[in-house]
Amino acid sequence: MTSLLRKDQLEVSLHEEKKLIEDGRLKEENPVDISEGFNRLCEACRRGDLKLCQEMIRDGANINARDRFDYSPLILASLCGHYEVVQLLLESGALCERDTFQGERCLYNALNDRIRNLLLSYDYSKSTDPLQPFAAHITSLLTRDTPQTSDLLVTALGESFRLHKYLLSARSPYFQKKLAAAPETTSWKIPTAIPPQAFGIAMRYVYLGEIPTELGGGSGSGFSEDEILEGIAKISNHLEIKSLWEAVLQSDDRRLSRQRRTEEVERGRSQLQAWFMDNVIKHKVIVDTEKADDVRWDGNNGIFADVLLRADQPIEQDPADTPTDEAQQIPQVRTTEGPLKGIPIGPTAIPSRTPSRTRPAQKSTLFPVHRAMLLRSEFFLTMFSSGFREAQSTLHLQIIPIDCTPDVLETVLTFLYTEKTDFPLDIAVDVLFAADLLLIERLKQKAALVISTLGNGTMAPASDLQIVGTERPPADSENIDIYDIVRAGWLTRVPRLEEFGARYFAYRLESYIDEEEFADLIKESAGRIMGRQETDSIELLDDIRYYLSERFRLRFEDSGLEDMMAEEGENMAEQSTKEGTEDEGVDVSGLEAKIQEMRLAGDEDGSVPQFAGAIRTLDGEVAGDEFATDAVNYQILLGKIDRMLERLKLDA
Repeated sequence: MTSLLRKDQLEVSLHEEKKLIEDGRLKEENPVDISEGFNRLCEACRRGDLKLCQEMIRDGANINARDRFDYSPLILASLCGHYEVVQLLLESGALCERDTFQGERCLYNALNDRIRNLLLSYDYSKSTDPLQPFAAHITSLLTRDTPQTSDLLVTALGESFRLHKYLLSARSPYFQKKLAAAPETTSWKIPTAIPPQAFGIAMRYVYLGEIPTELGGGSGSGFSEDEILEGIAKISNHLEIKSLWEAVLQSDDRRLSRQRRTEEVERGRSQLQAWFMDNVIKHKVIVDTEKADDVRWDGNNGIFADVLLRADQPIEQDPADTPTDEAQQIPQVRTTEGPLKGIPIGPTAIPSRTPSRTRPAQKSTLFPVHRAMLLRSEFFLTMFSSGFREAQSTLHLQIIPIDCTPDVLETVLTFLYTEKTDFPLDIAVDVLFAADLLLIERLKQKAALVISTLGNGTMAPASDLQIVGTERPPADSENIDIYDIVRAGWLTRVPRLEEFGARYFAYRLESYIDEEEFADLIKESAGRIMGRQETDSIELLDDIRYYLSERFRLRFEDSGLEDMMAEEGENMAEQSTKEGTEDEGVDVSGLEAKIQEMRLAGDEDGSVPQFAGAIRTLDGEVAGDEFATDAVNYQILLGKIDRMLERLKLDA
């Protein structure tokens, strides 16, 4: 049982911690940050601006810092009730540990139980170490037997270590020079003076594993603990990895140990990223698609690649080949059975209408990669563990085609090698489908996060709800096709995208409610329920109704109108009781006459002319103020939903 520290012991502990921070050996987990970038992040967390939060995090803002008022971004987002922002911060590495002051403060200030439960669901391993799955995979390569991916056998006093040249080259300057001079090396024997236990600890460190507290040694091992320590010192110096020796001698301080571990994993990731860019990306090959399968890449190569991944550029249709009759135009993308219609899932061959015309040859990109890193994908793990042709060893590297564009495949490989997920919104849907195809769940969730944040903005309505006949903004201004996003969420089983689509529709419903495609989407949502009964609800429509009520409710809450109306009602009731007078009303005959006059002056098509100072509802009626407009517009939109359901003969 752990005993409480006495006051003098606590003071000594805090003094030592402060000294470590001042000396630069220990980083403060929640430092004060008054930079412009961090202030913008805090302001975005207050407002619930997902898009700006994502941009500031991507630009390197410290999400665990504090502003001058001692608030962290996570505390601000949870205090203001922005669930999606809290989720984004946690997934990006924001700290929320229950046993710390800032963690308890964040939980205590959470606006509702939904946010509080989300905070509690993120333990240390998920929130403070987002690279943990990446490091765990690298470490597992030391002991993985199936499939076999090692290409270097190291022996020491009867013990053997199956290692990977690319990883040793990326992490150790010594191995980088040695293997560059002799890339064909397949075995290596370490000096007998080096204990195998010392070399094993060094390799575990190189493979991003934690150094064991017990170094071994003693009776039965053949070496004493001092000899193992001396061996580690020699290896650290020989392999030019000074941080290895420092890690062995680290103190027992929990925070210092955790900080050193985090820094080493980040250093290892950066080294692998640099090696990936200088070798894999630098040596990718672009060839004509018809010649791609003829490429012969020697298995003994200087970048130690053991397989080639191929991605084809989509065929560009010549405008001169496009038929003038729209009814006979050939789709630009392959369509699929089921709920997904028109989602691009791969290059599609379009038959030529002018065989004699000269077109540029279709191109393919070949990426020389390493099976050890591809194993992070369940798709490749199954492929290389089976008896398929791709799992067999051959003289030349096997070529595996992947059904995506080269840009998307490069994004996928970047994630597998570095855990980095910086990609633009315009390819996010393609990355989502590629991750779903290759069974990379973390990348799929990251793609969904990009879509639902960068495509989300502040969720401002499409109009001010005061203009009649509001039209949807041009597609190029939205950067996304919300219909395809919702269908993509259904097909890839990502509920986050369906929720995002529902909120997106709700905050812009007046622009979509009259579209036939919107009605078709609602019908598809109803059809996704197997054996649907009349009493079953429609999930997408239920979410839209919820976010629609949230949209209008927040406008009233933000303005404080509910409190004012309640107070005004009490005053009026009190006055009526005391005086017993009748409501004299307000003479609006002049205003009504003006409205009628302007209606008569309208266009023949029934449009209502605008005039200064008028606030109109969606059906063109003049309202007293914007709050009355909101109330009317809410009922109008609900009525349109009901009429659409009647037309579709759906009961929801």
